[in-house]
Amino acid sequence: MEILRTLRRAFKVPNLRQRIMFTLYMLLIFRLGSHVPVPGIDPGALSQLFEEGTLFGLLDMFAGGALSSFSIFAMSITPYINASIIMNLLTVVIPKLEQWSKEGEEGRRKITQWTRYATLFLSLIQASGMAAFMRAQGALARPDMFGLISVIVSITAGTVFLMWLGEQITEQGIGNGISILIFSGIVSRVPSGTMGLLAYLREGTVTPFTLGIMLLVGLAVIAGVVFVQEGRRRIPVQYSKRVVGRKMYGGQTTHIPLRINQAGVIPVIFASSVLAFPPTIAQFVDAPWAETLARVMDFGSTLHTVLFFLMIVFFTYFYTAITFNPSDVADNIRKYGGFIPGRRPGRATAQYLDRVLVRITLPGAIFLGLVAIFPIFFGGFTGVPGVNFGGTALLIVVGVALETMKQIEAQLMMRQYEGFMR
Repeated sequence: MEILRTLRRAFKVPNLRQRIMFTLYMLLIFRLGSHVPVPGIDPGALSQLFEEGTLFGLLDMFAGGALSSFSIFAMSITPYINASIIMNLLTVVIPKLEQWSKEGEEGRRKITQWTRYATLFLSLIQASGMAAFMRAQGALARPDMFGLISVIVSITAGTVFLMWLGEQITEQGIGNGISILIFSGIVSRVPSGTMGLLAYLREGTVTPFTLGIMLLVGLAVIAGVVFVQEGRRRIPVQYSKRVVGRKMYGGQTTHIPLRINQAGVIPVIFASSVLAFPPTIAQFVDAPWAETLARVMDFGSTLHTVLFFLMIVFFTYFYTAITFNPSDVADNIRKYGGFIPGRRPGRATAQYLDRVLVRITLPGAIFLGLVAIFPIFFGGFTGVPGVNFGGTALLIVVGVALETMKQIEAQLMMRQYEGFMR
């Protein structure tokens, strides 16, 4: 009830109401587009590829069902995510990109533009593979060059449109646009997933006891995600008194809130996209090595599970290093006459912040990895198809919901309204 009252207050703020409604309109367009089929495609020819528990089922979850129906949004925003990962990696090794990243808004605009070019390039490659695969399966109405080009152009245009849609949500709506689109796609599968579980319950595949255990595990995961996402290590900072003109500034004590999981759910999204790319391409190649790669890298396999966990840990540290620079924070503290008690300003402060950040990030990274892979084992234990997607889906849904709520709260606090969080 408190959340509903706060939402009512939020809708009383014209600017905030406009942002929320804009986001809802964009999500409506996304859901409508997910049901627009690619011309000349017979979706029934590929229905066996989208059984729950397969790689295609995982990709279809991110696409919100657009892949199983082979709509114009079949690739979802996966190429954009992969392009963003590549650009972030190149920023570390290419001096020009690193220089752009430090130039403020103008530099970020240049990096964003190159990310769009990379998205278009990756979309064309992935769309070409998907079109060739569809022709091999006999699902193209016209298996000639015209039929291939029409499929490639249709789904590439869908991905580019989703990229633009996400950017519009980020600029004019609430929350991170790309994360909101993934959130919407996952949530849209909840009704069908619930009906599937009820069907298993009626058939006797799932017992009431097993269903109760699944609900308790789900609630525990949600509580754990909230706890870790909100966990912080407060670093005290003391500012010395200084006189500027006739006024005295400083003399107060504050703190730097270092989050246990500075990267949020980005590592899970990155790791899922990177690991899905090689087997997806392998599915479209008719060769023995491709079949082997698709089998060993299929979602739920031992190799995929181990790599999934390790890549989540890696991307947690990687994204944290990109978003939080201890040297810059230390310089800013020293610039305004501050210091951490017991630490010298400058390099010693930066080394201390870096050491603390590395230590507190480890439990957050391990938690994300364990939550992502635990449902795979739990799904094998219960024998219920589709449970292995629960951890990744819950992490993304809860994480995106928390971040979006914080943005709404920040808008409310600016206008002296009571927010969601206490």
